[in-house]
Order: sequence, then C-alpha cells, then structure tokens
Amino acid sequence: MRSTKKEKNKNIYIYKFIVVILFTLAVMFVLKIAPNYIKDDIANKTNLVINNGNVTRRLKNDVIVEEGIVYISTKDIANFFDGQIYYDNKYNQIITTSETKTATLEIDNKEMTVNGADISLIASAKKIGDQFYLPFSEISKTVYNVETEYKESTNTVVLVSIDRELVYANSTKNNGVKYKPTIFSKNVDKVTRGDTLIIVKTTEELPEGWTKVTTDNGKIGYVKTKTLANTTKAREDLILEPQIEGNISLVWDYFSEYAEAPQRTGKIEGVNVVSPTFFSLKEQGQGEIISNVGAAGENYIQWAHDNDYKVWALISNNSFKDTTSEIINDYKLREKFIENVVALVEEYNLDGINLDFENIYEEDKEAFSRLVIELAPRLRDIGKVLSVDVTAPDGSPDWSLCYDRNVIGKVADYIVFMAYDQYGTSSEKAGTTAGGDWVETNIKKFLNQEEVDSKKIILGMPFYTRIWMEEDGEIDSRVVDLASVYEKIPEGVQITWNDELKQNYAEYEEDGTIYKIWIEDEESIKFKLGLVNTYELAGAAYWEKDRETEEIWKIVSETLNVE
Repeated sequence: MRSTKKEKNKNIYIYKFIVVILFTLAVMFVLKIAPNYIKDDIANKTNLVINNGNVTRRLKNDVIVEEGIVYISTKDIANFFDGQIYYDNKYNQIITTSETKTATLEIDNKEMTVNGADISLIASAKKIGDQFYLPFSEISKTVYNVETEYKESTNTVVLVSIDRELVYANSTKNNGVKYKPTIFSKNVDKVTRGDTLIIVKTTEELPEGWTKVTTDNGKIGYVKTKTLANTTKAREDLILEPQIEGNISLVWDYFSEYAEAPQRTGKIEGVNVVSPTFFSLKEQGQGEIISNVGAAGENYIQWAHDNDYKVWALISNNSFKDTTSEIINDYKLREKFIENVVALVEEYNLDGINLDFENIYEEDKEAFSRLVIELAPRLRDIGKVLSVDVTAPDGSPDWSLCYDRNVIGKVADYIVFMAYDQYGTSSEKAGTTAGGDWVETNIKKFLNQEEVDSKKIILGMPFYTRIWMEEDGEIDSRVVDLASVYEKIPEGVQITWNDELKQNYAEYEEDGTIYKIWIEDEESIKFKLGLVNTYELAGAAYWEKDRETEEIWKIVSETLNVE
C-alpha cells in the first residue's frame, strides 16, 4: 500500500515537472517568435510620423500643436527636411530650402517669401524659449512638398511627401494591425472592414503573406496580405530626370566682357554642353550683373540649341573679392543677385548657369555656400541646372580653402573641379599645369576627404600649358595653347614621357635661359578623360575652346561616349 502511494506521488512529481518544462519552452517559443510590443509612440507627447515611420524618439524638441497649427522646431526640420536651414540674425528671419524652393520667414511676421513671391500665413515663425519654430502645417506643402495632418484621437502628426509613391488598400475584415509580422504579436491598432490602409514600401524582408501598413490613426504595423483588397496606386515616385543622359562634356567658350560672342558654325564632336562667358559681377554693384549677350550672343545660343547643346552660361565674379564678400554676406543682396540670375536665364532661354566665383576670402566660406544653397532651388524650380566651379582642396586660403566642397556638392547639380593650375603664375618653382598623379590624387580627395558624390563631379582640364624660363635663379612663365605647344619647342629637342605625370616633357637651353615644358597634348588629355570613367564621375570640362587640336574632340567623343 505504501509502495503504491509512493509511486503515485512520484508520478505526480514527474507530471508537474513535465508541465513546468513545457510551459518554459512555450514561453521561450513565444518570446522568440513574438517579442513584446515595444511602443513606438510616446504617451503624453505629440508623436510625429514621417512617410510611414514614427520618428518621435529622434526629435530634438517637442512638436507643438496650437489652435490647429502644427509647429516643428528648426532643429528637427534640419534633421528631417532641410539640413541647411538657417537663422539670419541680421534680418531676424529663417531661411529654408527644398529641392525647388527657397523660402524666408521673418520671426513673428505672418508672411513668407517663396522663390521671390510673398505669401500670407495664418501663423508666423516664432521663438519659444531658446528654440525657433516654424508653422509647419502652414508651409509644408508649399515649401517641402509635404502634406501635414494632425490625428487628434492619437495625438499624432502625420507627414507624407507628395513626391513619393502612395498605395492604398482596403481591409476585407475587422482586423488587428500587428506590431510584428506574426500572429503572436500584439496589436498596435484595430481596423474595421472597409477601412483604408496605406501600403508601406519597405526594404525589410517580410515573412511570406504579410504586408506593412499605416492606419488612418498614423499607427504603423503589419497585416496578413490576404486581408487586403482594392489595392490602388494613387501616386508614383516623382523622379527628376537629368538634363543630360550619360557623361557631360562641357567646353567653356571665353570672350571678355568687352568682346562679342564667337560665331560658331557646325558641330563640335564630343560636346553636349557649352558655357559661354556671358555674365560677370559689376564691381561694387551690390548684386548687379553685367550682361554681354547682345545679338552675337543670341546667335550663339541659337547655334548651340540647333546642335542639341545645352547652354550653361558662365557667371564670373572677376575675382572682385570685396564685391563678392559684400553680396554673399547679406541676404538681401544675395536675393537681388539670384533674382537677376533667374531673370537672365529666362530672358535668354538658357539651360543652366556655371557659377565661377574665384578669389574669395577664406572667412566667407559659409557665406558662399549660402549663395549656392539659395540659388540652386530657384534654378531647379524652372528646370535649369547649377554647376559650381571650385579648385583643388588643401590649397591657399583664398583660392582653395574658401570652398565647402561637401555642401556645394550636395546642393548644386554639379561641382566642377578645375584641375589646374598645379603650378601657376604665383608658383616659386617650375612645374606642370596638371600632372596626372596630382589630378587623380585630388579626385580621391573630393570623393573621400570632401565626401562629394562622384556623379556630381565634373573634371575640368586645361587645353593649355606653360613654358617655364629659368635664368640666374629667377623663374617666369608664359601660357601656350595645346594646339601650338609643339611648335614652340625647337627642332631636335628630346621629348620624353613622364609616366607618373602622364605627360610628355621637354627641356632645353637658349642664350643662358633654361626652358621647361610639361606638355598638355592628346595623350595627357586622354589619361584625364579616362579618370572620368575610372571614378564614375559626371563628366569632363575643358578650358577653353580654340586652344585645342581637332584630334582632341575625337578622343573626347570616344572616351566619354559622347557624339
């Protein structure tokens, strides 16, 4: 009898042990495939959902909703929409930009200016504590192309970019929207039959049969795909097509502000963009532009368009350092300059602008970036291109360190690396104009040190070189065109290939003077063009037309695949 009772207790113990083990395994299984619901939304705080993602935890300041107006701080706008948003202390205003808009909002003033037009607002930009806030729901569609909606029931602000794909579907049943794509997950929201859900375009790998959605309350989660019907694509992704397919091949066409534009005929092989020097800053003109188009220039534009060339007219600051500084450091003068640029582009039906501002104070680095930041959207809004000329990194203060190549590369359509002069008029020793190794090293600096997208970089190369003269420890140089460089070398002088520089070199002596020439020719240009393909750059540019040989254009055409 005792043995039977003992056996029975033992069986009960084993049974309980097995139950505990099974329960533990079940808990572990559930925890593994259905993790606890971690709330993305934050209680007692207005949540922010941007394009089907809850970003509330990334906010630097609270989103504020007052009398139906949604306010977002400039720090958060910088984080999500405009990394270049700027408080202009001189005029007590916020300057903000998007792909195609430049807008200003004066603090506590119920007006804003967008691309030169004044717009009345219900609410103004304001300062709360030590933070600036913009009336986002008032300006979002006009400036950022974003729809803003406040969901009072869940205290959530939902922002949707109008230029992104939008797909709707209806729920076929009363349904729970899951935190994770598994039936074991908790619900983030519930929908009823017929409710409309937004289908979320996601890169995450979802289990078969699950779809990521956003509910009308702004909640983001997952439902079984089979519970969705009537899928409708309401909007496609807006893709801005580039003005030129394939490599860009730009030639600058220089003529002074006192000369007429050249009268070109026929087609230049291997070119798809011309950049005539039509415009320049007026010294002490506070943003005025000297135009040198005239009848000859209009004929030039017609010739270019007849040959399917884009015309990106050059605007030079003529190295007027103080004039440039005055303009770029004052918003009103920048605005005046930009309005003048836009008016000229529209008047002459230009396809873009090549901004060539050189010799800038190093301390004006940020101010020059501001000019580019505010000009680029204005041109893009009318379908025009902005390219900006810069020198090699790590050079002299007012010729190199005055450019923020990273910012310019982000906001302009193209950044043109003027890969010359490695050794120029101010050099204390003779040297090459553009050695292949130096050019390639600086391309790498643009890509790595300056973090410029390769597809934004146009490589500028010289159709000239210098003849250097050394006598009694003194040096001097003069420019010689690529087309005539070999004519300047006396007969019998040995010409050798420098494989490091990817150039031919000649040296000789006459009447006590030593002459040194690092030669730009078809071979050196071919190497530089090859770098465009090697580093997948946007294209190449050449300074300047009529310094080249005819053979050059065939090499350009074949290397860059430009007819």
